[in-house]
Amino acid sequence: MKKTAFLLAAFFMYASCITAQRILSPIDASSKVHFVIKNFGIKTGGDFKGLKGTIKFLPANLAASAFDVTVDAATIDTDNESRDEHLRQAEYFDAATYKTIQITSTKITTSSIAGRFYMFANLTIKGVTKPVEFGFGATPKDGGYIFDGEFKINRRDFGVGGSSVSMSDNLTVSLSVLAK
Repeated sequence: MKKTAFLLAAFFMYASCITAQRILSPIDASSKVHFVIKNFGIKTGGDFKGLKGTIKFLPANLAASAFDVTVDAATIDTDNESRDEHLRQAEYFDAATYKTIQITSTKITTSSIAGRFYMFANLTIKGVTKPVEFGFGATPKDGGYIFDGEFKINRRDFGVGGSSVSMSDNLTVSLSVLAK
């Protein structure tokens, strides 16, 4: 009886260690959160930094997988400091009030393409949360994964900027996130 109890305790301790090791953190310096939007018909874009959060990725048990990641809204970088400061203001990202942009998965499924998955998530910008869906890859790297994918959003759905004849409403967000 004591031997069985000991073996069960050892098994559960081992199982909890395995699960704990599957919780990953994004590595900001090795990751990229990039967006592209048309302005006056020309593609322009920028990046966000300050990537933080937790990623629990279990390819064999996607129902137990979860992503909850943020970027720092004030880190917007379009290679034009004057434009970046303008985008931090209330009309656009209101970075003083809304410090982060967050994506939280609600469901992860497999894709018909090997090594690819599909994420259903909630994206929150300026306190507005909308659902997004996109395919992503998960490539093992140095004890973690590189996650890559992209999705499209309408900036006005999140109250980012108003009506504009020069700036497109739609933009593409590309992600390449190293998590360990």
